[in-house]
Amino acid sequence: MAATETLSSEITHHMSNVIFGWDGMIVSSVILLLVYIFIISERINQAIIALLGASLMIILGVINQELAVEGIDFNTIFLLIGMMVIVGIMKESGVFQYVAILAAKSVRGDPRSLLIILSLITAVFSALLDNVTTVMLIVPITLLLTEQLKLNPYIFLFAQIFASNIGGMATLIGDPPNILIGSAVGFSFMDFIYNMAPIALIITIFMILFFDFFWGRKLKTSLKARAHLLNYKPREALTDIPLLYKSLFVLALVVFGFIVGHGHGIEPGTTALTGAALLMLLVCYKDKTSVQSKKVHHAFCDVEWETIFFFIGLFIVVAGVEKAGLLNILGEQLLNITDGDLEKTAFAVLWGSAIVSGLINNIPFMATMIPLIESTSDSLGGAHAIVPIWWSLALGACLGGNGSIIAASANVMVASFAEKAGHKISFMKFLYLAFPLMLGTVLIAHIYIKIVYF
Repeated sequence: MAATETLSSEITHHMSNVIFGWDGMIVSSVILLLVYIFIISERINQAIIALLGASLMIILGVINQELAVEGIDFNTIFLLIGMMVIVGIMKESGVFQYVAILAAKSVRGDPRSLLIILSLITAVFSALLDNVTTVMLIVPITLLLTEQLKLNPYIFLFAQIFASNIGGMATLIGDPPNILIGSAVGFSFMDFIYNMAPIALIITIFMILFFDFFWGRKLKTSLKARAHLLNYKPREALTDIPLLYKSLFVLALVVFGFIVGHGHGIEPGTTALTGAALLMLLVCYKDKTSVQSKKVHHAFCDVEWETIFFFIGLFIVVAGVEKAGLLNILGEQLLNITDGDLEKTAFAVLWGSAIVSGLINNIPFMATMIPLIESTSDSLGGAHAIVPIWWSLALGACLGGNGSIIAASANVMVASFAEKAGHKISFMKFLYLAFPLMLGTVLIAHIYIKIVYF
């Protein structure tokens, strides 16, 4: 009762500061809705929209600057920046091109086998690095290989979108929704391995069998094209062996830090930033100061600052909505719909998050859902009791990311590369194929949740 009164008092206080005495809940809801509309429409850059929405939350008095800064999840921001720097430096060694070309040669340029192995590589790299970075590295190589083999790259890119989102959901760092949940709830790297990796593996196998049956066995190319591909020399792709060794060493340390750091109070964001700093040190400590500055500047140029500021703006927008009390009301409505039953709530979250994430981008949806789920904790038995709901949310958002071409950041990145290469991915064509397949994967996740948690 006391907690409810305190919350009510806080909401009333924040609403009283809104400009012209407007209702804070209405103002924050309108801002959130406008941000969503513009993100979905893709008419204006999403980072610009998120930052403008955040600014309006502060300027109109829904929250002040101090509360806005408190609303930013810096663990997530640090984790993204750190991993982007590490991967950006690592790619200069040519290791990703090496792996892709070696894989293509290992199947002797057979299109059917190539579809399978590129999907597997995408899934594995998405789990170990992150899915956005992975598709940035793998898609250009895929376009090159399919061009050489005179194949339509569409089905390869389609499969890699699914592989990136499914593989990414296996680990804490693989997909932005996981990063957000892990940071907000305190789940460790190993928590994700134990709970998400098994179902990610099951769905990956299902996906590969599905693609192979419907498309892979129909793929054909000429012997001449395959012979030309076999002339590629994977070793020539490795342009800097010492850098490769340094990168692998630091990456191993970072993954080790993810695994053991949680138990010692060291968050993944700290581990990733430390790894990034260490790798930059190993790369340039022998150079003159001027050269070091150039290398560090180049490393930071590999950070997707658009994504970083999109997250920052989004965190502030959601903080404003949360402080105004809207999410508590929505949480109560969710409990009313499911009668406060834990299992019903978990499945409602799974399917709801998958469908909504499939139609909009899963990152803003996840940022909104996390505080909403937190608001239902006490009514459902406390933080420990709602653990299955968190995994349902993670599965729904990650799998829902396959529903449309705008549903996940990795999808947007693939579409961008494809369009530049003259292979535009139609929104409706992708939706027509992807959404039903996405629902099939959610059904598998539903069965998994039922068996494992209920």
